[in-house]
Amino acid sequence: MKEWGLIADSSCDLNDTLFDAGDLYFATVPLKILVDGREFIDLPETDPRDMLRAVRESKGPSSTACPSPADFAAQLRQAKNSFVVTISSHLSGTYNAALQAMQLVHDEAPDHHIHVVDSLSTAGSMVLILRRLRELIEQGLSFEEIVEQIERYRDTMIILFSLATFDALIKNGRMSPVTGLLASALNIRAVARNSNGTIQVLEKPRGEKRAIERMVALMEKIKPISAKTPVVITHCGNPDGAASLSGLIRETYGITDFTVLECACLTSFYAGDQGLLLSY
Repeated sequence: MKEWGLIADSSCDLNDTLFDAGDLYFATVPLKILVDGREFIDLPETDPRDMLRAVRESKGPSSTACPSPADFAAQLRQAKNSFVVTISSHLSGTYNAALQAMQLVHDEAPDHHIHVVDSLSTAGSMVLILRRLRELIEQGLSFEEIVEQIERYRDTMIILFSLATFDALIKNGRMSPVTGLLASALNIRAVARNSNGTIQVLEKPRGEKRAIERMVALMEKIKPISAKTPVVITHCGNPDGAASLSGLIRETYGITDFTVLECACLTSFYAGDQGLLLSY
């Protein structure tokens, strides 16, 4: 059994090869996407393009399913001190499942220390929280000190995103078909952000180039940043857009600490093909 463990749900878009856990135990717990009775488990070997193709071809709504408490508990048993980072509790039941798992493991082993962090976000914001947790553990802080610091750090996280398609939002009742079709016809790339764990549309520029410009311009208006601010960019089949976004951020703010990841299944489901997510 490891001394320290970091657990996340799969919406962080990480796996063992993409996150250097050092001496820590690290694992991700997969969510599921359900399309016409077909189940896509959000694992590294599951092709998001196959899932998106099924969503496009489906005439009915698709849905997601959070991990079970047992899924989380199996990972929490691997370390004496564990932190779990989940997708926003406003978007999924994953946070509550992790809390139930925490209680289950505490009942079995009262000496285990477990804290569940509601990221109030997803994707790159979770990556940054996990990296900060690793740093705090490596500094030798107590469990209680890490809890206090990571909750404060979580509250500073910002994610901006721009969508090119609205299929999932329309089919799941989060956008009217007329609005979605109009947005697509006008090439609108809505720029939105997380706000207390929910989605807030900020602007509705036309075209990806303009959307990227607006995302970069909004960064400093929303949160003070410096050349040392770490940035995680996640894209759904859009490496060129991610490169343009990172290039403009570097040119505008002098930031060099970039990580670019490709969306796995869960984030692809919501971001849609060509979607861009910017966390800092």
